[in-house]
Amino acid sequence: MNMDEVLQVFIAESQELLQQMEEALLQLENDPDDADTINAIFRAAHTIKGSAGLFGLDVIVAFTHIAESVLDRVRNGELRFGKDMTALFLQVGDHLARLVALVDSGADLEILEPDTQIAHQQLAERLSHYLEPVQVSESIPAATTRIERGQGVGADHWHLSLRFGPDTLRNGMDPLGLFRYLNTFGKIVSIVPLLDRIPVAAEMDPETCYLGFEMAFASDAEKATIEGAFEFVREDSLIRILPPNSKSEQYLELIRALPEEDMRLGEILMRCGTLTANELQEVLQAQVQGQERDEPRPIGRVLVEESLVQPPVIAAALQKQQQIKDNRSSETSLIRVDAGKLDKLIDLVGELIIAGAGARMTAQTCGHPEMLEATELLSRLVEEVRDSALPLRMVQIGSTFNRFQRVVRDVAGEIGKDIALSISGGETELDKTVVERITDPLTHLVRNAMDHGIESVETRLARGKPAQGKVSLNAYHDAGSIVLEVSDDGGGLDAQRILAKARERGLIGDGQTLSEKETFALIFEPGFSTAEQVSNLSGRGVGMDVVKRNITALRGTIELDSTLGQGTRIRIRLPLTLAIIDGFLVSVGQAGYVIPLEMVEECIELPAGTAFKRGHLELRGQMLPIVRLRDLFEQESQPPRRESVVVVRQAGLRAGLVVDQLAGEFQTVIKPLGKIFAGCSELGGFTILGDGSVALILDIPRLLSQLAAPRSAAQHESAQVYAHE
Repeated sequence: MNMDEVLQVFIAESQELLQQMEEALLQLENDPDDADTINAIFRAAHTIKGSAGLFGLDVIVAFTHIAESVLDRVRNGELRFGKDMTALFLQVGDHLARLVALVDSGADLEILEPDTQIAHQQLAERLSHYLEPVQVSESIPAATTRIERGQGVGADHWHLSLRFGPDTLRNGMDPLGLFRYLNTFGKIVSIVPLLDRIPVAAEMDPETCYLGFEMAFASDAEKATIEGAFEFVREDSLIRILPPNSKSEQYLELIRALPEEDMRLGEILMRCGTLTANELQEVLQAQVQGQERDEPRPIGRVLVEESLVQPPVIAAALQKQQQIKDNRSSETSLIRVDAGKLDKLIDLVGELIIAGAGARMTAQTCGHPEMLEATELLSRLVEEVRDSALPLRMVQIGSTFNRFQRVVRDVAGEIGKDIALSISGGETELDKTVVERITDPLTHLVRNAMDHGIESVETRLARGKPAQGKVSLNAYHDAGSIVLEVSDDGGGLDAQRILAKARERGLIGDGQTLSEKETFALIFEPGFSTAEQVSNLSGRGVGMDVVKRNITALRGTIELDSTLGQGTRIRIRLPLTLAIIDGFLVSVGQAGYVIPLEMVEECIELPAGTAFKRGHLELRGQMLPIVRLRDLFEQESQPPRRESVVVVRQAGLRAGLVVDQLAGEFQTVIKPLGKIFAGCSELGGFTILGDGSVALILDIPRLLSQLAAPRSAAQHESAQVYAHE
């Protein structure tokens, strides 16, 4: 892998980390003291900074270092996330995303555009405000009060247990001198001498040190610094340094925030500062001695028994060690693959399917048994390859849904409404291409729901609703399709007002009546809007028709349900994949057509002379709308004496398609139609058959929607869609 490829990995990982950071920041608004979430934000910033340093991206390193320093103060309890800090870090994430995008484009970060440079400096200055020393009146008095009261060892201070060796004085070391040195970077709050080793006067040696002390020591220094004060007496003395309660909590947080690297227990404890190198060496020696005596002890037990580390810290370190091990085992089964390579693979699988169909047709023509058997095996293997390859393109919709947390937060603040976003079905998987192209339509629908759907707080309270409005995103599978729903609990749509606006614009006649569903469908007409005021978000009548057009381009459908005063639900139905499907091949004359197999309900034979009632066929007591494909596509060939009806169903709608012949199931590689077919809304693409001929893929959802849509008598006649009576 060359450096360009490594840089692309950094860019992709940074984008993922920034997305995770944004989601974590939005979670903090509900629980600003959630330590795990704060640590997740810190780790994201720390990883980006470290990775940027590998590529010499000093601008990103320096900027992220400031943000990381602020986050470190939050983790230490010196600062607390509030709305202002959350808003600032959301802007920090946006700015880092811009810098990463500049790296991706090959721009020089040392020469930023003026607007970007100004934003960079302003954000750095705002972050720096949180790094200024805390005012004495805010932080020091409480600590000073504790020290001056002289509370004992149980207070929130370091606990030093000192047993000086007998040769301490002979070696020229004075315990009082050590205590004076401690006072240079802290304060001895209380000290209790231990006299149990002092012999009777007759046996006392004036050059032997018998002293021991239990001490409470107040200091912001790290454990290694305190241990350094006793560097020259360690060898023959027993020195135990236990952290204050607050320091123990900090150790726990530091352990959780450690990077995901393979580390032994002692390394973890040293990295977080709760264990020094000298202490670790002592423990390892004690462990070796225990093994020599056939008394092996785990290092964690030794640390606790020797009072070097508190049990909760040991437990947290062991948990971190197991977490790293678990993550490593899961990571080994995952690799990062360029999306373009996946697309190429799917294209090749499609060509393989077409080639396999051609080989099977040739074998059938030749009638050679061994060749037929070989092509059958080939077809099964190709189908297995297809079923294995297609899931590689599938991604969960949850990451896309989660991006709207930020949209809802920002827009709600902009329009002065209290709105919460509810997400469900995030684990639902869609084709990667579908997810990429559905984001813009979803964004418009969510913003529209907030601007037009959700009422003001005053209006909601007056209507007996909660002050906080709710916008929901939901996804689920249904009959071989994916359904995405955008709903709100706002004021809903006024059908009469929509009708009045439609008549005013000449979309419907004065005497024409529409059902409620047909009325709501007018919302998707170009330029249609019922908004009384135009806002920065919506109300210009531009957008809903574009939303529908974008969804239609994905071979999807969109429908709307609304209850006045209660809310609106917009339902988008999309195909599971845009690449390869199981199809059902039919023919009319010399033309072949493919129907998505999951939408085929049944096939029935249509005897000659079968009568239809107003374009409907009575099937087992129910009236079924009938569509003659020959008339729909204006084919001039004569129908055979016996035709067939393929009954299709989708989203609760049914219809019968009259065809000449049924060719059976067929693996269909979907290829896009050219611009010349732009006016053929009933077609969703084409495919190549085994003999090299082309078959058109029917867009069944759109065809059923057209059948259900209101039509005038003239339109019925000119469209030639319904069966002849």
